[in-house]
Formats: sequence, C-alpha cells, structure tokens
Amino acid sequence: MTTLVQEKVRQAIGVLQEKNVDLWLTFVRETVAGGDPMLPLIYGHDLTWHSALILTRSGERIAIVGRFEATAAERTGAYPTVISYDQSVRPYLMETLERLDPETIALNYSTSDAHADGLSHGLYQVLSEFFSGTRFAARLISAEEIISAVRGRKTPSEIARIKAAVETTQAIYRRTFEQIQIGMTEREIAALMHAQVAELGLETAWEAGHCPAVDSGPDSAVGHVGPTDIQVAPGHLIHFDFGVRQDGYCSDIQRVAYVLARGEQAPPEPVQKGFNTVVRAIQAAADAMRPGILGRDVDRVAREVVTGAGYPEFLYGTGHQVGRSVHDGAALMAPEWDRYGVMPNYPLEAGQVFTVEPGLAVPGYGYVGIEEDVLVTEEGAVFLSTPQTEIVLIR
Repeated sequence: MTTLVQEKVRQAIGVLQEKNVDLWLTFVRETVAGGDPMLPLIYGHDLTWHSALILTRSGERIAIVGRFEATAAERTGAYPTVISYDQSVRPYLMETLERLDPETIALNYSTSDAHADGLSHGLYQVLSEFFSGTRFAARLISAEEIISAVRGRKTPSEIARIKAAVETTQAIYRRTFEQIQIGMTEREIAALMHAQVAELGLETAWEAGHCPAVDSGPDSAVGHVGPTDIQVAPGHLIHFDFGVRQDGYCSDIQRVAYVLARGEQAPPEPVQKGFNTVVRAIQAAADAMRPGILGRDVDRVAREVVTGAGYPEFLYGTGHQVGRSVHDGAALMAPEWDRYGVMPNYPLEAGQVFTVEPGLAVPGYGYVGIEEDVLVTEEGAVFLSTPQTEIVLIR
C-alpha cells in the first residue's frame, strides 16, 4: 500500500500542475470516526490529532501531524517533509502557508461528489478561524476537480487490482451457477456466495447483507435490498448484483440466469428479447466511451437502446466508477437529474473504470440487469469483465 500511496501522491502533483492549483490541503482528525475518503489513497493510515497533508504544484509534499504519528508519516515514503507538534497544529500550518504563499488553496468539500467532501463542517470552521484576517481566507477553492482526477485516473497497479477482483467475482459466479437448484431460496444462494468470499479471505464490495443481491422471479424487489426466502422456480429470471473487495479494490458485476420451465429448451421470447436489448445497450455504451465524451452523452446512448425497444427507461444512471470504493470517483454516466449534481457533465478520462449497467423488467418473469466493468483508454473502452452475452440456464 505504501508504494500505491507514493504513486497517487506523485499523480496528484501532476494534477495540480494540470489544473493550475497551487496547493491542495487535506485536513483531518480522529479518522477512525469517519475519515476523509482520500486518506487511504494519499496517506494509507488513520490519523488522530489535527493533521494537514499538503501537496503543492511545485512538488512539495508536507505532512503536519501529531508527534506520535510522525514516524508513520515518514514511513509512507510519500512526504519528505514531516512536521510534528504537541499542542496545536495551527502555528505549524500557518508558518508553512506563509512560506509557500499559495494563490489557491484547494480544500476537500463538494456539493456533488461524496469522495471530494471529506472536510467536515466542524473542521472547515477550524480552518476558517485559522485563516480569519489573513490573505488566505479569500484563496480557498473546492478540491473537487483535483480529487476527481486523482481518484478516477487509475494507475497501472490500481487497474491490476481491479482486474484481479473482477476475475475472482466471475469465478464465484461460475461456481454459484453450478450449484443453483430449483427450490433454493435467495438467501441460500447468497450463502453459497458468501462462503466462497470467506474461503478466499476477502470481503464483499459493499454491505454483505445486500451483496449479493439475488432476485428470483417477478415478485422479488430489485435494488439495494437483501435476499429473501423467495424460492427459485421454473419460469423465473434470477438477477444478481455482486462484487468483492480484494487487495483494497472492488469489482461490481451483475448477471442474469433463467430457470427453464417444463418442456422449455430455451428462454421464452419476452425473456430473450429483454436480455438481448440490455446486451445491445451495454455494447452501445461501450462503443461510445472514449476520453472527452461527457458521461450524460454515454448514458443517453444506452438509454435510447432500451426505450427504443419499447421498454420504460431505467431510473438510475448507466454507470458509475469503480475503484477503492464500489462507487468511486466523480464522473458518472447518468442523466442530468438533480440527485447527480454536476457529475454527469464530467468528461470521461483515460484510466477511469466504469460499470455499464442498463436494465429492464420483463413482466411475469423478473428483472434483466447486466453489469460489466469497463476501462476507459485513449483508444476507447476495454472490458475488464467478460461480457455476458448468453443467459445462464438453470434446469
């Protein structure tokens, strides 16, 4: 993890140069109580007292921390200058800012991006008191664009970790499909998947009670809900949403199976049509994904495939980023709805990893939701997951 922190700190300095921002200040305290989302990427440990992590456009990397955490800060290898204190961070922070005299100071607050909103209101008030009456008070800006770039642009080592998590997830899916039988409950299927996660010494990508989602048939609720005692039955679509956290990075993949009814050798036409529509929407979105295109425009491409086939539009975004968190980074492939803020208007960038996850309901059968993990490159999109192009059949 130390090497990764060093990579991300170096990357952040390049982003500051690109964005023409003089200084990025991450200010935290007692992070076990709810730390800044960027701390694992640019520091790698919890911090206890008021602590200031400073990166500058000129390349300086400074950590101002409590005395008993100075050695840990030095061991990250990411901050050549470590300043420790006993009673108050204030004089050391202000002396550093006086020396650097930045014209812009980016702080971790945002109205749209949860990962860029790590500075609590209380700590913002602390900084405001520090800066009151100084020239720095008028130089504060949001670090949203910096954090979006640092979090979104995955380094090669980050991409390798995501790929590994994707491969593990696909293997768990394969083993699970081999064991599903008619009459099993959604909870029993989820238990099969949890057992495999535990055997590998891993964690689910989000809250285990809702990961996996297992939705069997038309009466199972789809969304961020846990499996139930609904039993798998002939004629059911079974929809899954599942991922793992492996080596600090997540996967997020949805899959679909169909339980053949007596006499059926293939899914009925409505099921196959719905499945084919979602597959086409995913491919259309992937074909549109390239650096510079706005997330809202990719969303529109996928959405039009679904509505053009006669289905209602899905009431969520086509895709979110994946990384250290299962919902990672600012840019979204989503409509310009209030709940998404400015994030659908961010352009895609090389190095970002997105899910692509359109879906639709097939009345009487259940839900078709497929989700692939896709890397944006300079040449376009590359699937990290192996796309599902055929329905898994349960007999």
